[in-house]
Amino acid sequence: MSDTPVAELPGDLLRENVLERFRHALGTGIVETLLKPGDDLWIRVAPESWRAAGLAARSLGFDYFCFLSALDWLPSPFGKGEDDPTAPPPERDSTIKQGYTGGSSRFQLLARVYSITERVGVHFKADVPDDLTVDSWLPAYSGANWHERETREMFGIEFTGHPDPRNLYLPMEFEGHPLRKDFPLLSRIVKPWPGIVDVEPMPGAAADEEGES
Repeated sequence: MSDTPVAELPGDLLRENVLERFRHALGTGIVETLLKPGDDLWIRVAPESWRAAGLAARSLGFDYFCFLSALDWLPSPFGKGEDDPTAPPPERDSTIKQGYTGGSSRFQLLARVYSITERVGVHFKADVPDDLTVDSWLPAYSGANWHERETREMFGIEFTGHPDPRNLYLPMEFEGHPLRKDFPLLSRIVKPWPGIVDVEPMPGAAADEEGES
């Protein structure tokens, strides 16, 4: 056994302290928060405070940028890929529900930063305005560069101040944004998800069916 002491993982007292630091730094820019006991911390900020949140995180010692992306909370009008295409479509709840810390828009930004020194992370969220334009996090984290490019390409969200918003995966003339819920996945329309049509029976199921026949 090693005699090297194992550092304690961050607890809720540390997360509460982190939250207070961000409250002091961002003030009314914070809209809603959630400290899930023994789990994690989420902070939703106003759209106009999105860049300020990144700058505050960097200044408060959150030196590791994990990721930045977007969420489309619109329930898919095409149903789920695993739905049986031969069955009548099920009734679905079309209500937009924004998850942790709520929200008021279809699209939200989601980013995570981490303090290597304190070993604690924070999720940031923000509603995306109707014009689908927000400030870039590049002044705070250079690692946000391709994350913002991908988010622009896949969701259609523009990042003010990004110096090179080219597509990463698709031709620049490509129309549509493939990660939006209302973007039709034609491959699934032409051919159903293989898990529907190529299902192998569970062990013993074949014998049970033979006994019933």
